[in-house]
Amino acid sequence: MKVKLSVLIVLISLAANAQNFEGKAIYKTSIKSSFSFGEDEKSTMSDDMKKQIQARLQKMNQKTFILNFDQKTSTYKEDIQLDAPKPQVGGAGVMVMSIGGPGNGSVYFKNIKEKRFSNQTEIMGKRFLVKDKLKAYDWELSSETKNIGNYTCYKAMFTEEVEDIRMTFDNGESKEEKKKEKIITTAWYTLQVPISNGPGNYQGLPGLILEINDGKKTIVCTEIILNPAQKITIKEPEKGKVVSQERYDEIQKEKSDEMIEKFKNGKKGDLGNGMQFKMGG
Repeated sequence: MKVKLSVLIVLISLAANAQNFEGKAIYKTSIKSSFSFGEDEKSTMSDDMKKQIQARLQKMNQKTFILNFDQKTSTYKEDIQLDAPKPQVGGAGVMVMSIGGPGNGSVYFKNIKEKRFSNQTEIMGKRFLVKDKLKAYDWELSSETKNIGNYTCYKAMFTEEVEDIRMTFDNGESKEEKKKEKIITTAWYTLQVPISNGPGNYQGLPGLILEINDGKKTIVCTEIILNPAQKITIKEPEKGKVVSQERYDEIQKEKSDEMIEKFKNGKKGDLGNGMQFKMGG
């Protein structure tokens, strides 16, 4: 049976299971690539080159993140391997454009008690500090369970409608297509770590989220360390221009439009006929 999750249920659950602890959770992320080559008859690339590009994009979309947490706060940031070679995608008229998102100094801080976050991130090299309220997810709880490692996890889901924007380049001309789509996100959380937290901006369940999937992106916890010998320091980020989430989204859209215009005017035809890429997500 599925039931609606209320704030009261979360508070009661956390109060009943509260312990004075801190910990670290390691997450692996995997994102399905939205890059496509258009119609086969229009593409100028060989099949081998397409496979190479898809393989590189897939590697770029597989990352490791660390969630440091206590009962009330947390930080979530990418585990950067400085000595690891960064995959390059280029040549043969192919260019991957990144408008915004986490850089090496990006940190997502959450204060669960105060229901707010501070996200230190970047747009085209410029640092921003996004401060706003935590999103209130309309979770539906299920009695379905599964094991993730040594932890018993319970299923929860929420559904939302989002706007999908796809940019198509054909013979140097761009076309923007917008459509609404319904996204179902599935989470698996454990009561064995009784904190209302999870990877990225996910939270609001009566236990730590160990796995989450929205159909395009999968995040899975591979390791949990509770009360480590070395004390964990959780510090709210302070660097960057302070903006709300709404304003940050507006700036990101503005920069996206600017880059598309520059690409059209200065790089006409570089992607080849019929090639597509999707922005956002």
